Amino acid sequence: MIILRIALLAALVASIAVPLSAQNRPLPYRIAETGREYRSLADAVSRIGNGNGTIEVQPGTWRDCVVQEAGNITYRAITPGSAIFDGGVCEGKATLVLRGRSARVEGLIFQNIAVPDENGAGIRLERGDLNVVNSLFRDSQQGILSAIDRNSRIVIDKSTFSGLGLCASDCAHSLYIGDYGSLTVTRSRFERGQGGHYVKSRAAQVSITDSSFDDSNGNGSNYMIDLPGGASGEITRNIFVQGQAKENWSAFIAIAAEGRSYSSAGLQIFDNSASLAPGVVRDTWFVANWSRDAIALGDNRLGKGLSPYDQR
Repeated sequence: MIILRIALLAALVASIAVPLSAQNRPLPYRIAETGREYRSLADAVSRIGNGNGTIEVQPGTWRDCVVQEAGNITYRAITPGSAIFDGGVCEGKATLVLRGRSARVEGLIFQNIAVPDENGAGIRLERGDLNVVNSLFRDSQQGILSAIDRNSRIVIDKSTFSGLGLCASDCAHSLYIGDYGSLTVTRSRFERGQGGHYVKSRAAQVSITDSSFDDSNGNGSNYMIDLPGGASGEITRNIFVQGQAKENWSAFIAIAAEGRSYSSAGLQIFDNSASLAPGVVRDTWFVANWSRDAIALGDNRLGKGLSPYDQR
């Protein structure tokens, strides 16, 4: 009888211990406004629906993805830099496919994202405003890729784009913005490009400031900044270093190389620092302008081998 009671007690303890252990382990996603936790990112996004909400992402590596169809949603790491989205792809496009009213991304890491058409991205923005803060995009085909939305804006701050881009059949880029209303990049870092451009933007207005473009370990990369249809705005207080292993080293910044969709008159480019990486010897241009618009090229600190301006 004593042995039977001990066995029953052990079975009871075991039946309690396992659920308690599972219960104490938080699920990957939590909606901050309600405290409710979800096993999949899609479930959390669906719960917010057309409303407003913040999805907090637990520390860990998550092979998840989601399509946001509506609403205003913030995707936030509970501990910045500890929540990693690794390789998850929705619709053959990206980890986050965004076509709601707006999205904000804070403190997240996106890595190892690849798709057959070579446009795999951490974020695929198809509609709405986007704010990205303190996030890292690395070792993927692209960091952020957008479609066309002339009424919306993109703001990127304190973020890093590393080991991105390729030019196998077609080119992918670290940051590729379609015909959007505006693009603002501040206090961000671009490095180790593996093809394409570091920033390629077709937005009508651009502001790229206080950022760094370190191409010293790039491989097959092209321009630091490419505004293929022209743009107004500013490129100021940035640091540019061009490396040896370039596919195209003819210029650091290119304006309207693919036509003149927007006027570049008055585009301000000043107070930047640009140089060749140690050991690189070549002659190149800091700015190449195909637009025939008069840009506002101010004082920039240029290293040996760089000429300020080429009107194509």
